[in-house]
Amino acid sequence: MKYQNPVVRGMYPDPSVCRAGDKYYMVCSTFQYFPGVPLFESVDMVNWKQIGHCITRKSQLDLEKAQTTTGVYAPTIRYHKGRFYMVTTNVSVDRNFYIYTDDIYGEWSEPVFVEQGGIDPSLYFEDDRCFFISNGEDENGVSCIRMCEIEIETGRKLSETKPLWYGTGGRYIEAPHLYKFGKYYYILDAEGGTEYGHMVNYARSESMWGPFESCPENPVLTNRNLGGYQLQGAGHGDVVEDKNGNWWFMHLAFRQIDRWQPFHHLGREVCLVPVHWKDDWFYMGEDGTARLSYDLPQIPGKQEPLDFCKTFANLDVKTDWCFFRDYQAEKYEFGTDCLKIKASADDIFGLGYPSCAAIRQSELEMDIACQIESRCKEAGISIFMDEKHHYDLFLNDAGEVVLRYTIGCVSKEMVTRSVNIDKVKFCIKADALHYHFFIEGMEEELGCADTKYLSSEVAMGFTGVMVCLYAVDADEKIAVFTDFSLTHEEAVK
Repeated sequence: MKYQNPVVRGMYPDPSVCRAGDKYYMVCSTFQYFPGVPLFESVDMVNWKQIGHCITRKSQLDLEKAQTTTGVYAPTIRYHKGRFYMVTTNVSVDRNFYIYTDDIYGEWSEPVFVEQGGIDPSLYFEDDRCFFISNGEDENGVSCIRMCEIEIETGRKLSETKPLWYGTGGRYIEAPHLYKFGKYYYILDAEGGTEYGHMVNYARSESMWGPFESCPENPVLTNRNLGGYQLQGAGHGDVVEDKNGNWWFMHLAFRQIDRWQPFHHLGREVCLVPVHWKDDWFYMGEDGTARLSYDLPQIPGKQEPLDFCKTFANLDVKTDWCFFRDYQAEKYEFGTDCLKIKASADDIFGLGYPSCAAIRQSELEMDIACQIESRCKEAGISIFMDEKHHYDLFLNDAGEVVLRYTIGCVSKEMVTRSVNIDKVKFCIKADALHYHFFIEGMEEELGCADTKYLSSEVAMGFTGVMVCLYAVDADEKIAVFTDFSLTHEEAVK
């Protein structure tokens, strides 16, 4: 099989994967976006289809006033005795919880909370016992991976929390998973921070409580020395054996915008590298690095072409669209050729519930077109990283076309067309380095903005750029969006 990374593109960070029968299931972080924790299915680990979300009700996850990069962190999915479990952290309230389902295509349970702190939680099952793993600190305040036994029906702790492993000395120890392969228990982590120094390390022991012996080849995966290579930040992930006895590591990484510009704005994406074994130690990727493409003739199948033309007709509100902190269905009327949005007083600068429907930007090159009819205070398209980093092209209630750049503490508006109109078609063209803003039918561009100012390196945080259709008006006027398309250059051919 030949395949290209990322295998799931756009902001889908912190992947975790499990096998159930002949299929594989994956979840990713969603932070302040709702619904939470996208759920994917695959039959070959390369081609993934989103089948829903684990979190679909506010009773499962309250994101009120959650800022960008708070909310849901680093979920883990596990399958045990016919039941799926998803465990994660709501960083906004600093609590770990899990939910479960017996029907992977159905609804998930209400949350079960675990009174162990830290983030990036994971579950390990052995016979009828369940163990809860997270990062955190020991009694002396030293960062480590910790574990306790829990009662899976209630989340009640059955043992005290004990340190398992202190990693290899890299900063920000995170992403712990515990496995048993053969006679050894293996504890996996990510260190170095989820940036350019990110790396994967692990250790093994004949006892789940240790002591653990570090792999002599740590880090077993990192791109920190591949200067100028597009794929960077390889780390945080999950090991799985497929039904044919092949081993894989599903992990996050990101694509920087240029060889000489170390910025990334699409967010952290899902990548896949092969795993091989020697003397009960496992090794990842190509000499411990993650690459953009692999050719594995021993693996059957092929990578399917990706669909890079998104319209109202082929976008699914249950899987493709995201909302800020909650989905208030009464604000949106989705059709095959139209989206009507009832405006709210909340705007995209704050921490409320703006009337805003968002999809991920998944490629560096992108073309957006959308006609907007509105007399709202604002109605338009936002290229959105977070509340303080976004580019907005909108129609205001005076019939003016406005382009606004918001970068940190600076926000600048430019009235680009001052005419009394209530309908206009906007076009946005993106390449790796710039966004270009247009009105259809006018050759000159309205403005040009650098992608790097929406990057994680500038904005900080862990999310990626979203393409948002939004409307703002205290009187709850209706904005009508038609003729929408979002087209990416095809990356897999």
